[in-house]
Amino acid sequence: MQYSINKLQKYFKHEHENGYSNKAVIGGLAKILDFWESEARNEGVPEDVIALVSNRLRDYHRLSPQSRAETLKGLWKRVQGNEGPLVEEGEISGGSALKATEEKAESRPATQVMVEADRKPEREPQRPVENREMPIKKTKAPRSSSYPGAINSQTPAAFGAKLDVLHGVGPKHANKLEKLGLFTLGDMLYNFPRRYDDYSNLRPIRNLKAGDVGTVIGQIQGVYERKARSGKLTIIEAVISDDGFSAIRITWFNQPWLMNRLANGMNIAVAGTIEQYLGRLVINNPDWEPVEIENLHTNRIVPIYPLTESISQKMLRELMDQVVKFWTPRVVDPLPKPLISEAGLLSLGEALFQIHFPDDQEFLKAARDRLAFDEIFYLQLGVSKRRKDWTKQAARKFEVGDDWLVKASERLPFKLTNAQNKVVAEIRTNLAAGVPMNRLIQGDVGSGKTAVALLAALMVIEDGSQIAFMAPTSILAEQHYNTFRSLLIDEGNFEESQIKLLTGDTNSFERGVISEDLKSGTLKILIGTHALIEDPVIFNDLQLIIIDEQHRFGVQQRATLRQKGSNPHLLVMTATPIPRSLALTMYGDLDLSIMDEMPTGREPVKTFVLRPVERERAYTLIRSQVKVGYQVFVVYPLIEESEKLESVKAAVDEHKTLSEDVFKDLKVGLLHGKMKPAEKDQVMAEFRDKKFDILVSTTVIEVGVDVPNATVILIEGANRFGLAQLHQLRGRVGRGGGESYCLLIPDQENAAENERLQAMVDTFDGFKLAELDMKLRGPGEFLGTRQSGFAATLRMASLSDVELIEKASHFAKRIVDQDPELASPENKLISEAVTNFWNERGDVS
Repeated sequence: MQYSINKLQKYFKHEHENGYSNKAVIGGLAKILDFWESEARNEGVPEDVIALVSNRLRDYHRLSPQSRAETLKGLWKRVQGNEGPLVEEGEISGGSALKATEEKAESRPATQVMVEADRKPEREPQRPVENREMPIKKTKAPRSSSYPGAINSQTPAAFGAKLDVLHGVGPKHANKLEKLGLFTLGDMLYNFPRRYDDYSNLRPIRNLKAGDVGTVIGQIQGVYERKARSGKLTIIEAVISDDGFSAIRITWFNQPWLMNRLANGMNIAVAGTIEQYLGRLVINNPDWEPVEIENLHTNRIVPIYPLTESISQKMLRELMDQVVKFWTPRVVDPLPKPLISEAGLLSLGEALFQIHFPDDQEFLKAARDRLAFDEIFYLQLGVSKRRKDWTKQAARKFEVGDDWLVKASERLPFKLTNAQNKVVAEIRTNLAAGVPMNRLIQGDVGSGKTAVALLAALMVIEDGSQIAFMAPTSILAEQHYNTFRSLLIDEGNFEESQIKLLTGDTNSFERGVISEDLKSGTLKILIGTHALIEDPVIFNDLQLIIIDEQHRFGVQQRATLRQKGSNPHLLVMTATPIPRSLALTMYGDLDLSIMDEMPTGREPVKTFVLRPVERERAYTLIRSQVKVGYQVFVVYPLIEESEKLESVKAAVDEHKTLSEDVFKDLKVGLLHGKMKPAEKDQVMAEFRDKKFDILVSTTVIEVGVDVPNATVILIEGANRFGLAQLHQLRGRVGRGGGESYCLLIPDQENAAENERLQAMVDTFDGFKLAELDMKLRGPGEFLGTRQSGFAATLRMASLSDVELIEKASHFAKRIVDQDPELASPENKLISEAVTNFWNERGDVS
């Protein structure tokens, strides 16, 4: 069934359920014609059917309930193609239904009488929205970039008109609206509500009770003005009744002008929350409007927009109403009609209308789904295009034989897992393909990603080329450097000059040596932090870039490093399990390798949730572990940006308590993010060298710190962390074999039963935890601060909506497979929308 016909059926069904009271649509059933006519034409509904529906519905409000029932029944038969004419030929003229003759009225049941004999005189039928006139001054104002997905070569130029073309908006109000980011009519269309108040629940006053939210319609029985006892507050009170017996008191504060607008006998609609005061029901400071006009602020799902000084909700809503009603039918949809139909989406114009002034909750959801689909769809098309562009480039081939790979693997002090062997094979294929490798290794803490990266590096070095290995912190960079040294130099296969470490703390002399050795090609592997991307770091022949915990680097940083080589191969790694929906969306241009197998001997960390009053149990375990020679982490949370300093002080204070009171016989170190890099490195090195029994820390230890002798991690305020972060922290212990423990203590007694914390006890599977974290906390946990900002620009889409993401990905892939360049005429508008979307957001991976 065509979407427009399906929608018609839904409206008719609602009208039947409402007893043919003409309340299925706010303002009357004829209101659907504003959108339905153009939508039906776009779907190829026959013009005679469209004309019949339009003519009948424009006169629908004049009919009796019985006649309305017959009208809709006949219309539905005609729309479905069944021959069941509503009236005989000739009874429709000029778009108005004529009176039925007395003979027909006598010969047919009362429910089939077409028109009341005493109906009101005919008024001129309402013109469809396409014919309404809205004066717009000609302007050359640039189009806004706040709605990039909607801009295309067929977008009406008036979308770029300044807001002073609207009735009621002068220069002063236009300046106020600019503070909300509203400069043009196009901005208004994409100024989505921040929430909605559902006042569509219309109930008789006698059935109301305190706490209800909805709309009341009644006649004013009295209006009064009085001053509060302080004399500084004006109170306007009105009493309204809907049956002459039941009444409710309405109160407005500091709105004295209402005395000139409200009058006895006036019928008004009032929307708000029902409260109780001195045993009587009241509504305080509600929205209201006369019932003679179309309901905009009451008796419907009401949009609530962000506001600024001197712009009221009511004023902005009325301006939005002007723009949305007139311009949404004129929005040109970039998506082809077959795609819209197959994907089960609203048209773009209808979605924009419904997102502002939804007919009901179903239409609101459908509008959100369409706008969210667009965002993911354009994102996916951009990612797919970038992937194809990447594979068009040429890269040097690096081929190694089976014998070479066996010997290289045997150099390692452990046997590779099946998962490691699988990823090594994938990398080997990529390096031999002649196009740049672009692979993401996603492996849980301790799954052996570094060993795989080492083998990838050896494949490239075999040909004499160079490797850059970038890590997010000095501590982690030094750790990788020591690992590579132990596996290469100590085995006698490498010389000291062939592998170096470069961080912000590297002295100027050593930097000079590194620079010269890089240029000459003597230096084969350079491991470091963001210092790798700074000048004068110039490679002789950079052919492979390895990035650890890649989401902690900005896009520009990775791009800068790429530019230091000629189409180098790229291998990125993360120990953060990434939910499938996020991987599809954000990393769709990368080949994904998953390492879900632990090396032999690595046991799961035993995890327990303790109540705050059970903290002494944790201290007892810590003492017992230190007594037999093991070490312990105690971690405190960094909660929010504004609280970082406060949280650091908490860690410092607790370090003092633990070192001077609780564990005064033990050596307790302190590590936090406010320390200078050299200080942090020194503390970590001392802990690793067993100069401390306990390290009190913030989350600075989250990534990559390897202390095999640590067997216990106590995480205070555990309810403040995301599951991904807790899992990362848990991975800091148990790296030396044997039993290890993770103790989680929330900062509130009732948080001990928290679902998230219990999940840490129930599973050591990082991917299951990631999926749960995605549902509970959103994508920011996995993207890092730089890329979570991109997620924030997805105004309607949720990266946890797997079903929608998979749908958008399916259609995006199909289009790219059929038309990789989006060059066909039917994809022209899509291509423009993708370009605008990505120009607004930039690179993301």
